[in-house]
Amino acid sequence: MSEPCIRTVVEAIHSSPFQAVLYLAGGASQALGWLLSIPGASNTVLETLVPYSRMSMIQLFGKIPSQFCSQQTAEDMALMAYNRALKLSKPGSPVVGVGFTGSLASSRPKQGEHRFYMSTRTADRLWISKVTLAKGLRSREEEDKISSHLLLKAIANACKVPATSIPGLSESDVSDESEKQFNEDQELEQLINGQICYKIYPFGSEIPAERKIILPGSFNPLHDGHLKLMEVATCICGDVYPCFEISAVNADKPPLSVSEIRDRVKQFEKVGKTVIISNQPYFYKKAELFPGSAFVIGADTAVRLINPKYYDGDYNKMLKILIGCRDTGCTFLVGGRNVDGAFKVLDDLDIPEELKDMFISIPAEKFRMDISSTEIRKRSGL
Repeated sequence: MSEPCIRTVVEAIHSSPFQAVLYLAGGASQALGWLLSIPGASNTVLETLVPYSRMSMIQLFGKIPSQFCSQQTAEDMALMAYNRALKLSKPGSPVVGVGFTGSLASSRPKQGEHRFYMSTRTADRLWISKVTLAKGLRSREEEDKISSHLLLKAIANACKVPATSIPGLSESDVSDESEKQFNEDQELEQLINGQICYKIYPFGSEIPAERKIILPGSFNPLHDGHLKLMEVATCICGDVYPCFEISAVNADKPPLSVSEIRDRVKQFEKVGKTVIISNQPYFYKKAELFPGSAFVIGADTAVRLINPKYYDGDYNKMLKILIGCRDTGCTFLVGGRNVDGAFKVLDDLDIPEELKDMFISIPAEKFRMDISSTEIRKRSGL
């Protein structure tokens, strides 16, 4: 059983709305035990990873870090954990990514400092701490315990939970902290630059479900056709969480500016609908980002989706990529649209046999609206 003060803090963390992913290497192992052994852990902990070996760290980063135990490494681990938490969390839940890397006492005397770095990342904040422990003062187990105490404090702080009761450092130890605050514009810049994978604006009143139904588009402007299409698609799918999605990064055009994103988001706030801003223009990447989702598309988009022209002219490449989408649990709901001057529905399209089970028709009698955002802009002289 953990100390009473530890239990109180962990229970408060589990009662907070935050969900977390933790990447820890070289220490703070007891913090995981405290978080996971006290009831309510499933409210908070989405995933933990302990990349303890050199090769494990290299595979986590996809490269050799410049230093395995450094402030930059802890910061990078927290950012990767934050993006992972976005992918695993319930839609709209605040998330925190936690990174820890340490060089503590071992079975052989160390030439360098006994030190560790911690970082937590939330939507609007990055916090980093370096702690240097007095050599020879504690055993490995004791150093692990103090690093666990301080990491638990950091997690509590990120979850907006008081943790003043957790023991701190001795006078002979040295701690250095820094913090960066992000406003919404800075967060969107990070999204455009690929640092974070998406941002969700949960304007909808629906209770989040495990499975999302996603209607991607530029929504320039959002119109009744989009809203009606989502309404019909949601009825077909059943227990899903409806989300519109805008990619800030376009395959054929420059990325959207922060002001453009904000203007388009305001449209969804006015109608009370949830919208996701992502940085993935391609459906196979969207499928990786939102596995198990149902994507709502028009017949014109479905035609492009199965056209080998968009896969370097390679039919087999097209099949492989779309089968990969299907393997993530994703499906496509197809509504009727004008294609080359004629109104077409799913049945009019030549879907490869291997892919037919991932395409679902939205019948024309349930939804048909020929107007497009392009036509609305033309009529408005935009």
